[in-house]
Amino acid sequence: MKISSSVLAGAVALGAAADAKCAQQQMRNIVYFDQYHTAILPPREVTTGITHVVMAFANSSLFAAPAGNGSKGYEPFMDVSKVRAMFDNGTQVGVAIGGWGDTAGFSEGAKTETSRKNYAKNVATMATKFGFDFIDCDWEYPGGNGADYKQIPNSQKVDEITTFPLLLQEIKTAIQPRGLSIAVPAKAGDMIAYTAEHASAIFGAVDMVNVMSYDIINRRDNATAHHTDVVGSLRAVDAYLALGCPAAKVNLGLAFYAKYFQTAKGVDCSGGPVGCPILPAENATDGSDLGTSGAITFELANVSPPPPPSNLTTSKDSSCGKGTFNTCSGLADAGCCSQYGFCGATPAHCGAGCQAGFGTCTGPQIGASFVSALKESKTDEVLGGQWWWDASNELFWTLDTVPLIQRKFKDIVAARGLGGVFAWSLGEDSYDWSHLKVMTAGVKGLSKKTSSKK
Repeated sequence: MKISSSVLAGAVALGAAADAKCAQQQMRNIVYFDQYHTAILPPREVTTGITHVVMAFANSSLFAAPAGNGSKGYEPFMDVSKVRAMFDNGTQVGVAIGGWGDTAGFSEGAKTETSRKNYAKNVATMATKFGFDFIDCDWEYPGGNGADYKQIPNSQKVDEITTFPLLLQEIKTAIQPRGLSIAVPAKAGDMIAYTAEHASAIFGAVDMVNVMSYDIINRRDNATAHHTDVVGSLRAVDAYLALGCPAAKVNLGLAFYAKYFQTAKGVDCSGGPVGCPILPAENATDGSDLGTSGAITFELANVSPPPPPSNLTTSKDSSCGKGTFNTCSGLADAGCCSQYGFCGATPAHCGAGCQAGFGTCTGPQIGASFVSALKESKTDEVLGGQWWWDASNELFWTLDTVPLIQRKFKDIVAARGLGGVFAWSLGEDSYDWSHLKVMTAGVKGLSKKTSSKK
């Protein structure tokens, strides 16, 4: 997708024009709360000021079943009343449907008028059963470029460009008076369904647009870049404003994790964060992970990693790594413990991110490199991103910092009059909650400014 410079310039005026509307509502401070990071959760004094919580995820295929079966098979990973107790009174709790790699249910549900009505009815049934305040549709991505793009080419998903807004409209009608949000991509090439022709219908059907202004570099790229810099995040926001999305509906995404990429052999990447060749990170045939890139969170176990326990036993269920006493050593065909805690023998298990204390590894040691990256990383003042190249392990790191989040509030949220911010995800900042704290402080500071203008 290409947006002209004149249209982007017009987005600035559009954002400024939305300031008055933005000032009339409370600025949103949203966190996704996912089922994979629940070991350490923030105390109430840290969660104070959060306005919305999005529990993630409900599988999209559950709602493509016949009408009336919408809650069958879905159970929240935590009782909704217990989630509410973690936050201020009045904090809205919603549920995200979908997530990366989960497109089948959306594709099926969007096909026809009947399937859309059934899908929407099922979503509403689920929302009522569990008492959710709003629904978040996290379809990555309508029109293609999702995790399955090698198996189902984009050419076979063209109809989704038209059916996507129709599905949103049906869901919004079915769940009223509950709110509806969508998570949308930051990479221009993934904005396939967000066309000038259909933008009005998309944005008109939803209450919030969560711009995933992170992962701007992913495993399909071939050169280094920031994954969540100020300039790239602003460019993504401006793309949606240029399409006519009201600034008051837009929430800027913040990432509570760093990303890494193995750089090409023998290349010196110390000169700058952009344009250095990286190793192929995705299988050209099926799109699978080659184990040369990944993400690591700002959790206590990653920032200040403890030594592996000494009393390890060979895994009986393929689980391994941090948080367990299971090792893959002794498993003939699955001796590597992946960064995600599973035994196997593929490059994704044995390569970058492999947990050396819990099995055999062939790639660089990500954990130690990450600790060094936190200490040695540099700020790209021009683009507004944090980066570091680990020469000994040939790893490129890209991450966000407290000062850069503060800059995003000034240069993006305030400058464009956005409705709020959100973070992926709550439990990923458990080292010291510094990213979450600065996010809340930024919302509080801008809310005071808008209040003083009234």
